[in-house]
Amino acid sequence: MILPPATLGMLGGGQLGRFFVAAAHEMGYRVWVLDPDAHSPAGQIAERHVRAGYDDYAALDEFAAGCEAVTTEFENVPAGTLDYLAKFIPVRPAAAAVAVCQDRIAEKSFLRDNCLPHGPFAVIRSDDDIRRADAALFPAILKVARFGYDGKGQATVGTREEALLAFGHFKGEPCVLEQRLPLDYEVSVVLTRDENGEIRCFPTGENRHTRGILDVSIVPAPAAGGADDGAAAVAARIAERLGYIGTMGVEFFVSGGRLIVNEMAPRPHNSGHYTLDACVTDQFEQQVRALCGLPLGEARAHSAAVMVNLLGDLWYDGEHYREPDWARLHAVPNLKLHLYGKHHARPGRKMGHFTVIGTDAAGVQAVALAARAAIGIRDQ
Repeated sequence: MILPPATLGMLGGGQLGRFFVAAAHEMGYRVWVLDPDAHSPAGQIAERHVRAGYDDYAALDEFAAGCEAVTTEFENVPAGTLDYLAKFIPVRPAAAAVAVCQDRIAEKSFLRDNCLPHGPFAVIRSDDDIRRADAALFPAILKVARFGYDGKGQATVGTREEALLAFGHFKGEPCVLEQRLPLDYEVSVVLTRDENGEIRCFPTGENRHTRGILDVSIVPAPAAGGADDGAAAVAARIAERLGYIGTMGVEFFVSGGRLIVNEMAPRPHNSGHYTLDACVTDQFEQQVRALCGLPLGEARAHSAAVMVNLLGDLWYDGEHYREPDWARLHAVPNLKLHLYGKHHARPGRKMGHFTVIGTDAAGVQAVALAARAAIGIRDQ
């Protein structure tokens, strides 16, 4: 075990890293953050903010010398960086697991090869791959293999010709072409797996998106029914097959009553933010526990919860920049507001979230949606 007051390392300095730092501090650890952004939200509260790129090997040497174990808060840290640090100190999750999740081609191939539920897809590396693709894939979604998130790097294509145009727009970047499935709803599972193979799954949440970005997560998932246990079982199998150590999120489509894995995130997940206020142990404390070899905490929810994302659009009234009226949210007694300390709001940027908790799921949802409207979030 790695025990307090050891220093832990976090690669990436966004809001997920900030919550990790806060959890580690409460447990008695110190934290260094490596992130090139001078205004890193996690760097603001860490003992040390190493401002350097993830391929700066002098900075990585310094990081390895100062930390006893390292983790990451986003999937686009180069796998080579994780491999390099693993020569000196424990790195969890391992580079091999992260590499699968950070490339959609590797991710879809992993699901296929391990007989895990996935939708029809084709690997696209050239125009000819689109011309040869099964006609049954259309209509489809073309997604760049790397660095796409929150709806970025994606195009809905109804025909082969539209796919060729979109591929050209992506400048020939490797892609996956996924059949567009009819959606009943979407759910996600956040879980943590430790070095002994023990797994704790948080309750399955139902997710609703706006413009490809998570808007609302609801726990317990009102529509899930039997999909709840099924999603947790599939997510656990994914973690086992990856040999994963740490906290991860798995997103699912439910199509025609059937679970389909959409994406895997090798880190805590936006849809798991409700765990901060509604669970015995939250996803970030579990991340610290898995990194340090501590026994995992109980993942049980003690309250129903609805989490609402707060995007940078809220800071704008037309072209005018202004601070939202937080008093409207603080007036709700069972609402917990979390702001991420980001330097500047811009449309689509995740600036914070709030979670409403309570004993009555329907009542919690009604209060959360009313608060969402009161702060100025409009349905698209």
